[in-house]
Amino acid sequence: MVTTANNPAAGKSAASAERAHVTTVRMSIADIARFLQDNLGQRLTARITNINDPRQVGKWASGDSAPRQEAEDRLRAALQVFQLIQDAESLYTARAWMIGMNPQLEDEAPLTVIADGRFKDVMVAARAYVDGG
Repeated sequence: MVTTANNPAAGKSAASAERAHVTTVRMSIADIARFLQDNLGQRLTARITNINDPRQVGKWASGDSAPRQEAEDRLRAALQVFQLIQDAESLYTARAWMIGMNPQLEDEAPLTVIADGRFKDVMVAARAYVDGG
C-alpha cells in the first residue's frame, strides 16, 4: 500500500498493522490468551480456537497449560487483528468488529473466519475497515 499526498489515509492501516504485528510477536501465548479472555470472554476465545471447553482458555491465560499449535495460531491471528482495529479506533470498536457480521467476509463474524483458519481474509477486511473501505 502506498501513501500519497492525495490519499494520506492509505497508510493508516499499514502503520496500525505494523504496530499490531510487533505487539503480537512480543507477547507470550499466556498473555495473548489473557488479553482475549479479558476482552472477548472465555466462550468467544474458545470459539476462535475451536475448543469445546471455555475453561481451557483460563488455563492458557494463567500459564497452567499451552494450546496446540493450531489454537496458538488462531489466538495470535485474533490478537493481531484486534490490535489493528483497536490501534486505529478503540477497544470497544475492536470487540464489536470482531463479533459482528462483516459484509467483506460474506456477513460472517471475523472471529468465526479466524476459527476457520482464514486469517488473511480477516486481515484484509480489517485493513479495509481502518482505511475507510
